[in-house]
Amino acid sequence: MTFRIKTLYKFMLSSFVPLFAMTFFICLFIVLMQFLWRYIDDLVGKGLSVDVVAELFFYAALSLVPMALPLAILLASLMTFGNLGERFELTAMKASGVSLIKSMRPLTALLILIAIGAFFFQNNVLPVAQTKMFTLLFSVKQKSPELEIPEGVFYDQIPGYNLFVQSKNRDNGTLYDLMIYDYSKGFENAGVILADSGTLAMTEDKTHLVLNLYNGESFDNLKEAATATANVPYRRESFLDKRIYLKFDANFNRMEEDGMRNQYVGKNIAELKQTIDSVNLRVDSVGSSYARLVADRQYLNVGNYKVILDNEGKKHRVPNVVDMKSPVNVDSVFRGKSSADKLNYLDKALNQLRRQKQDYEFKGLTLADDRKTIIRHGIEMHKKFTLSIACLVFFFIGAPLGAIIRKGGLGMPLVISVLLFIVYYIIDNTGNKMARDARIEVWEGMWMSTAILLPLGIFVTYKAVNDSAVFNKDAYLNFFRKLTGRNQVRHVEMKEVIIEEVVDSEALAKLANLDKEAGSFLDSFPARIGYFEYWQKGCDIERLHSLAKTEELTVDYLSNSRDKLVINKLMDLPILRSLWLYRPAPKKWIGCIAIAVFPIGLTCYLIGAKALRSLRKEVETIIKVDKELTTLINRNKNTI
Repeated sequence: MTFRIKTLYKFMLSSFVPLFAMTFFICLFIVLMQFLWRYIDDLVGKGLSVDVVAELFFYAALSLVPMALPLAILLASLMTFGNLGERFELTAMKASGVSLIKSMRPLTALLILIAIGAFFFQNNVLPVAQTKMFTLLFSVKQKSPELEIPEGVFYDQIPGYNLFVQSKNRDNGTLYDLMIYDYSKGFENAGVILADSGTLAMTEDKTHLVLNLYNGESFDNLKEAATATANVPYRRESFLDKRIYLKFDANFNRMEEDGMRNQYVGKNIAELKQTIDSVNLRVDSVGSSYARLVADRQYLNVGNYKVILDNEGKKHRVPNVVDMKSPVNVDSVFRGKSSADKLNYLDKALNQLRRQKQDYEFKGLTLADDRKTIIRHGIEMHKKFTLSIACLVFFFIGAPLGAIIRKGGLGMPLVISVLLFIVYYIIDNTGNKMARDARIEVWEGMWMSTAILLPLGIFVTYKAVNDSAVFNKDAYLNFFRKLTGRNQVRHVEMKEVIIEEVVDSEALAKLANLDKEAGSFLDSFPARIGYFEYWQKGCDIERLHSLAKTEELTVDYLSNSRDKLVINKLMDLPILRSLWLYRPAPKKWIGCIAIAVFPIGLTCYLIGAKALRSLRKEVETIIKVDKELTTLINRNKNTI
């Protein structure tokens, strides 16, 4: 049995994979340039070899894959389905009976494999890459900068020395008018060297600088050799030729990786879990010992617990119940004592309290460091899983969104991808920081971005599958108009061809029926509604629906009129709407809950009462316009 891939699946994979590869390397290059911009000051001027810089960038690129991969998937899926929609290929698929979900099936399988690979990458490859990257980066930071003495300014990159050069000969490297401040033995024993000229060279092992000075003087502060006298001796020396060796290590020395490997960034899931369990065990044991110390401490010679013997002679610690109705007479301690003794007692008490406070603070800081270690390791462990889920979430956002907007290329998809990724990045960083500061649980902070973006992916997928107009402006305007209760304007136009002529008697009968029903509605509808009545009863929605139906039937019949005045007057009739605010609690138990939640219930009541007053005015307008239409029709009837 041979395994064959369907032509549709081959087509979808061939459309997605090249775009994904392109967008991944573009996104990786962008985040790598951000890394370079961040650490540019630590790299420039160090005289690093090409292989060291290339190694650092390689490990940095591996460490930045978790940031570039979700953005690349989002952008590639948007571009792929945007191109298919723009070329009407998705429309052709749907016409052939291939749904959007079926067309996404091969890419979904591919993304599941990518998500699994991302998990193993996070667990096995990323710790090693981050360990090597941070170790190499710290080694680069510790390397001395490449020696380049400027003119006219003090140069302070030689440890323990400040060097000033007025000018220099760039052909032979001779320095002129030198001033050297030597504070390698401390600022109190600083020395100054002046010279007319000199040269600077490096030893073969690149561990020292050799400074040859000519025609100068040196002044050494001998304060460390001074006796009890107030005068500080110094030594002055004139020289024609003087050689000074300055300690300056210009070699690149790599740090050991063991220290960074023991950090949370260098551990896999098993090592992270082992560290969390061991630190939790230590926190529990240390916390229990601290609790016992606090419980056993005596205050005013009264302990919290006392030891008793049972019938078998075994010792037991039980709470020590003290009758505090007769408080300890502290004033008796000061009775008959002098002022000096009282101050002495108070000082001893304050000193004891300060020692106890410092002791508790130290113990609290020790436990806080352990808890911070647990949180950091917990965050890193959750990161192993969030990347894989983020890849799937971004695919189910990008693919349906591309099918909806139907725009390919790098224009619209790039804008939407960047905006969505910025939202994801802000939410993810916010959750990470809140979890790191122990404001929320670690799992809540690390999964916050997924919990917020996953409903968006489900929503756009549902809309794309059902061909819903997600970006239809009119649909959203109508929704918010209905939600906020904004009035809708009725439009009635003269018909050029009228099939059903308007009979005056029938028109008057319909208007009379409408007037009667509107008046009946107003009689049953109070002018002002109370708080409890609003939540328990509200407006009679069934009667309102009946009135609205009668009004629309009347308007439909009179819209066949040949009288322009009648047509214009019909546009004065309001459109009755069935708003949620008219009857917010269809069940009595919902109204009881709203009444109990007074702040929210009162706010809804005030808004709803205003909407009901507007509804009453609309019904009164119907009665007024109804009478005017009746007058117009009667006048036309009498004229004829």
